[in-house]
Amino acid sequence: MAFTDAEKTEIRRFCGYGAYGGGQPLPASGYRFATRYGAMEYRLNTLSASEEAVARRYLTDLAGLESAIVGASSNLDTDSAAVWKRNPNEVRDRRQLFNLWRREFCRFLGIPPGPGLGDGSLCMVV
Repeated sequence: MAFTDAEKTEIRRFCGYGAYGGGQPLPASGYRFATRYGAMEYRLNTLSASEEAVARRYLTDLAGLESAIVGASSNLDTDSAAVWKRNPNEVRDRRQLFNLWRREFCRFLGIPPGPGLGDGSLCMVV
């Protein structure tokens, strides 16, 4: 069963790609960016049924990880309560885990991470 538009939107977002906007070419995106988008769209439209099932599991897991980041950021005002102490790095740690799984999802799909995600390495523009 093919991905719904909502699933494709989530896949693009989790893989670090911006809004696609109805499939129209993006004039300011440049050749390399359009090639990446095209490769991703081709992948999304040609996965086998079993690969789509794995991708849908990724979507569920990634949505849970993303929600955990938001949940962890809701109690940043408490440093300690009784014996419980807040992990000051919890949001950072959860974001790193979330981004790790986003990159794993890209690897599974066989596409490079999008500009919003990157490959996790330092990039210097000169």
